[in-house]
Amino acid sequence: MVTMQPVLTRLAVVATGTLMSLSAAQAQEPVVVASKIDTEGSVLGQLILQRLEAGGVEVENRLQLGGTSIVRGALTAGEIDLYPEYTGNGAFFFDMADSPVWKDAEQAYETVREKDREQNDLVWLTPADANNTWAISVRGELAREHGLASLEDLAAYLNEGGDFKLAASAEFVESPQALPAFQDAYGFELSEDELLVLSGGNTAATMRAAAQQTSGVNAAMTYGTDGGLKALDLVVMDDTLGVQPVYQPAPVVRASVLEAHPEIESLLTPVFEALDRDTLQRLNGDVAVNGLDPARVAADFLDTLDE
Repeated sequence: MVTMQPVLTRLAVVATGTLMSLSAAQAQEPVVVASKIDTEGSVLGQLILQRLEAGGVEVENRLQLGGTSIVRGALTAGEIDLYPEYTGNGAFFFDMADSPVWKDAEQAYETVREKDREQNDLVWLTPADANNTWAISVRGELAREHGLASLEDLAAYLNEGGDFKLAASAEFVESPQALPAFQDAYGFELSEDELLVLSGGNTAATMRAAAQQTSGVNAAMTYGTDGGLKALDLVVMDDTLGVQPVYQPAPVVRASVLEAHPEIESLLTPVFEALDRDTLQRLNGDVAVNGLDPARVAADFLDTLDE
């Protein structure tokens, strides 16, 4: 009787050798690091790029590659190896926009981590403790005078007749997921006189209106980690009821690249663990408001981690 075992063994050895060769080749190639095109993308991308380079990982710079669809597509196609993404975008990646999991930080992270590994062989590393989601922010003097720290505080202030005017985009005012959702959850309602709707208003415009008190504005539609918040003395009202999806930034890497460079995880974990909301606001502000180079901002921050 002829046995196939030696043949199978030889095939297994050949296959294993091929895999080892591929892994070794991949380990010798630079890790292609990308980011989105906005300010926060440039800061997070530089943090990743510089940390890996300092840790002995050869990198290729593809920072500020484009918007979400471009960078995500490049990652899934294997054209780039690593970039910072937001947990809440899993709602769109996996057609789960109506799921409540995205409004809980831990559930959002676990859901996108599991689905991306299973469907795309992508690994989500440790996220930052910061949430770059839609928010309402008020002038610092108003927050300090009336003890406003959360949307519950703001609702109480409004329902007591407090003076208030919000600068926002039409989308924020009209979208059921934005201002109407906040109003329903926290039990307040803004009148037309309490709104300044800016045509195509992005957060730079709404924050500027609040800072300059344009037409009596003392609050603005913002994102949680906007760079101008600190510089303009605007205070984010905490969404204590979890009305908005959670958008925590985290490095996402192709599993094969992480296998070839397992040190990536240990290098990046302490960096993202140090990025709370206030820290990320400050770093973004150094770039967006103070005009500093994202590479310099990232380098200075990384120096503080090593002290």
